[in-house]
Order: sequence, then structure tokens, then C-alpha cells
Amino acid sequence: MYRRFPWALAAGYAALFTFLGAWRYAVHRNFVDFGIFAQSLRSNFFCLCNPIEGSHWAFHFSPILVVPMLLLHFWNSPLVLPAVQSAACALVIPAVYALVVRRSDARTAALAAWIAALYPPLAGLAFVDFHENAFAPAAILWLIWALDTRRFRLAWLFAICALAVKEDQALFIGAGALVSAWVLRGDPAMRRFLVGLAALATLVVALFFLAIAPHAGVNPTWQPTRFYAWSSADIGALPTAILERLGFLALALAPLAFIPLRTPLVFLSISPFAEVLLSRMPTTFTMGTHYAGAWIGYLLAAFALAVPRVSRRSLYVALAFCALEFAIADPLHPALNLRPIAARDRALDAYLQRWPNDLAVATQEEAYGHLALRDPQATLLPDNPGAPLPARIVLIDRAFPHSPRLQENAARLRSLRANGELRVAVRCGEILVMTAGPRAPAAAIPRCPQSSP
Repeated sequence: MYRRFPWALAAGYAALFTFLGAWRYAVHRNFVDFGIFAQSLRSNFFCLCNPIEGSHWAFHFSPILVVPMLLLHFWNSPLVLPAVQSAACALVIPAVYALVVRRSDARTAALAAWIAALYPPLAGLAFVDFHENAFAPAAILWLIWALDTRRFRLAWLFAICALAVKEDQALFIGAGALVSAWVLRGDPAMRRFLVGLAALATLVVALFFLAIAPHAGVNPTWQPTRFYAWSSADIGALPTAILERLGFLALALAPLAFIPLRTPLVFLSISPFAEVLLSRMPTTFTMGTHYAGAWIGYLLAAFALAVPRVSRRSLYVALAFCALEFAIADPLHPALNLRPIAARDRALDAYLQRWPNDLAVATQEEAYGHLALRDPQATLLPDNPGAPLPARIVLIDRAFPHSPRLQENAARLRSLRANGELRVAVRCGEILVMTAGPRAPAAAIPRCPQSSP
């Protein structure tokens, strides 16, 4: 735990992904989650409010968000989000090292730390839009390390951190703690801790589903259940879906040379893997999304504890598989998400800098992510073109023609302009700001030197 190498590697990892996150932000490649969390973190902790979800508490139990919220209070910058997420993922590296070095030599532990640093699913989690799931892997790994070293006070601290990430972690931890308590029933101190942990996890689940979510939201059902509403069409596509899921498991296990399967601790990853694999939507089992945060910690813990059982050659094989996966299935999708800063990026930023901090506007992802941190009323164009416009001012930038929300609403916006329901108030190059209705506050809309309404 106190050796310099794993912490230096983690610091380099955090710096690299903070830089990549800043680059992605500069070229307007953040999507919906970035804006949602930016607005939530700028509201008060008891609300975590944004125009898209209402209160984030209605969707997830995530007290861990107080950490980036406090950082934003002292450093009011959108870079706080990629920096915090990168640091959270980087903490996985010394945890893996600490677990391995207890049972092996420093060189083997260093190889294991490099594998964790080069593990593609973790890189995808560090790079994707900010999400609370990024805190889970390190919290789980450090919890298992504390239990492995019988540091029960630290274990409670890490357990509380893990339970504060999201309600699904409480489900995983509770189930894993009960099974582990039975397996380790001959160890009274460990059994007491695990039974207490299962009780605390049960309390978190009950508190969220019976009190917090119903109070914070108006939906009668937990929103993530949409992932499991299997239809007859979904069932009909099951043969293809099974192949997709097997491919996902290969992408998760191959970079670790299947080493986690050599230890019984891999059973802890069953429930988080079930959460993503039983979904009818491929989003949950696609590398490069935040859903990987649900299972990475458990799988890497099994990997770390199994490393002493394998030859060093197996670790070099794992490093080779990590490199191969980046070559053929890079979860960062750099061709899509990273490019040189272009004139359209500078033009959009220059205009958005003039935007008032309290003006309700519906826009596309590129502008929403850059307005969210300072305009609590900024929102997205609807993903359903039949839904009403969520604001009387609409901002679009046609220089980003592949924006999903712009594509989904393009025909509708053209129709509204044609029949006079939307009127162009400001035209600034490819940026159009339109107003709907006579009461739209057109006077508050910022102009640009070349604008011609």
C-alpha cells in the first residue's frame, strides 16, 4: 500500500484520462450524462436537480456525488468531472497491486498493476461521460483489500463508500456478504462483519426504494426497469443476443487472460454481470459505457487474488490481450470522440460564452454539455420528436449535423419554422436560435457580430 510505483502509475493514469476528458469536452463530444450530472452537481445535494430527470434521487441512490459537488464549489470548471472520474478509476491500480503483493513478489504485483492500468473496460469507464458508477471499482477493490488484511475499520469506510455509489451496489454487496458469511462461518470476526455489512446493504436498499425514490420522483416504477421489459421481439432475437453477450464476456475476460476464473472469489461478479447481461438493451453490455463500473471491481479483485496462482507468462499474455483489444475494439472510440479542435468548436464556444446563466433553452448535446454547468434551465431537445418542446427558445448548431438530438428533431424543426411556430431570432453562422410563441424572451438572447435574425 505504501510503495511508490503503483501510486505513481495511478497518478499518471489520472493525468492522462483527465487530459483526454478535457480534449473530448473541447471538441463537444460529451453526451447527455455529462450535462445531467453537471446540472445536478451545481444544484443542492438534497435535490440533485436537472431539467431532464427532475431529481437524480428519483433514479439512483448516490450520496458519493457529494465529493465532486464539493470540488465544484472550490473549482468551478467542467474539467472537475473528467478529473474526478479519472482519479476514481486510477485508484483501482494501487488496490490491485496491494492485493497481489501480499501473496507474491513486487515484480508480479507491478505486472498486475500494469494490466489493471491497461485493462480496456476500465479505460472506457474513465473516458466515458461522467457517471457515479466510476467510483464503484476502486471502492470494491479497497473493501476487499481491507478484509483481506483484516482492517475492519477501514473495511467499514470502504463499504460505506461502495454503498454510497448506487443502489445496485447495495444489492451486489448484500448478496455477496451473505454468501461469504456462510463460506467463512468458521471465522467469527469476519462473519460478524459480513452479516453486519449485509444488514447495512439491506437498509440502503429499503431506504432508497421505500422512501427516497418515491419522495423524489413521480414515476411509480424504478426507471432502470425499462432494461428488463423483454418483448416478444426481444425474445425472438435471443440467438443473436446470446452471441452478443458471449462476445462481451470475452472482451471482459480475455484482457485478464481468464485468470479471474481460477479463484472462487469470481462468484462475487455473478450478480453485477447478471445486471448488465440480462438487459434487453445492448447499451449495458457495450464496452466504453458507464455500466462497466458495476462489475469491474469484482472481476479485478478475483484477478488480483488469482495472480499468485499463475505463471508470470500468463501475465504477459494478459498484457498482450489488453493491447490487442485496444487495437480491434478500443472502448475509447478515439476516431469518434477525439479530433483536432475545429473552427466550429471555437464558434460554438464563443457564442455560448455570451449565453445568460438563467435562460431556458432546448438544444442539442454539443451545446447542452457546455451550458449545463452554469445554466440550470438548459435542457435537451426531446428524443421523441412527438413530445412538446421543453423550452420556448431552441438553439441548434448545424455545423454538428450528426448530433443525435438534432437528427431526431430536424424534420420537426423545419416544419415548425415553415408554419411560423418557430421564428429565427439570431443567426450566427451555422448557429440558429429560434423562439416559439409570442412570450418567448427574445430580447435576452445574445447576438453575435455577424447575426442576421
